[in-house]
Amino acid sequence: MKKEILKRLKEAEGYVSGQELCDSLGVSRTAVWKAVRLLEEEGYRIQAVRNKGYRLSTDSDVLSVDELSQEICGSWAGKHLVVLKTVDSTNLEARRQAEDGAPHGTLVLAENQTAGKGRRGRFWESPEGTGIWMSLLLRPDFEPVHASMLTLLAAMAVVKGIRQATGLSCQIKWPNDIVLNGKKICGILTEMSTEEDCIRYVVVGIGINANLEGFPEELKEKGTSLLLESGKPVRRAKLAAAVLSVWEDYYEEFLKTLDFSSLMEEYNEHLVNRDRQVTVLAPGGAWQGISMGINREGELLVRRTDGTVEAVMSGEVSVRGVYGYV
Repeated sequence: MKKEILKRLKEAEGYVSGQELCDSLGVSRTAVWKAVRLLEEEGYRIQAVRNKGYRLSTDSDVLSVDELSQEICGSWAGKHLVVLKTVDSTNLEARRQAEDGAPHGTLVLAENQTAGKGRRGRFWESPEGTGIWMSLLLRPDFEPVHASMLTLLAAMAVVKGIRQATGLSCQIKWPNDIVLNGKKICGILTEMSTEEDCIRYVVVGIGINANLEGFPEELKEKGTSLLLESGKPVRRAKLAAAVLSVWEDYYEEFLKTLDFSSLMEEYNEHLVNRDRQVTVLAPGGAWQGISMGINREGELLVRRTDGTVEAVMSGEVSVRGVYGYV
């Protein structure tokens, strides 16, 4: 009943009378009142006015199973939901869910992570109620060699999802960061479990700085949020659903060829450091060159000073701008 009342309040242009809810749902006023209280406890802002009824405030920003299930409109991504108040890491929880038999497309979200993970084991700051901290579980039927490209697919989905939900145009810093106005707004971490030459499962973790109002001094110059850049709060459930919907489209396209042959041009259009000088931080030592975009395998092509072009694999190196983060 709570889910149905939420749906009615969302669809209404104004107030919905308590009696109308009672009659349509076949329940008592007390039952309606209790359901409204439960929604408020979840974080929904609901106005109750005598002789008018109930109205859902448009600025309600809630991550719950009910909210997300109403927003998610794809066929498989996020159809099985795990929504938590606090977790060590959504990637770790997704892996636990996978080991327990969770299906392809399971989505784990949390309001807060106590041990959020970034690339190369770095800690990912995840303040409660301010971001989208989520991990998508995949059970693909292809060889492990193709899995690294899923990070690039996720980056494309985040860029397009943000544009659809907020109108903001982001760019990709190869391979796993999303930037807005030169600052990081999202990180992506892909992890895989294999058995011999087969993939058991892949977890794609996405952390989007949605409604963060500020950053520590040491991160101010590198990090930002959708709220800081637009001046407007973001409904996180709507944004998460947009990213998942776009993800399904890109994933299905990727499965046709298991490479970026049909997506390469679009990816390169969003590449923030394309045609710019970058520093490649490789195990054998750092070197500089000009970023030329990715190839069909998702590798970054970098032209060295002697004119030779090297394909750089994301698992081996980091790429930074010569004069800053990008």
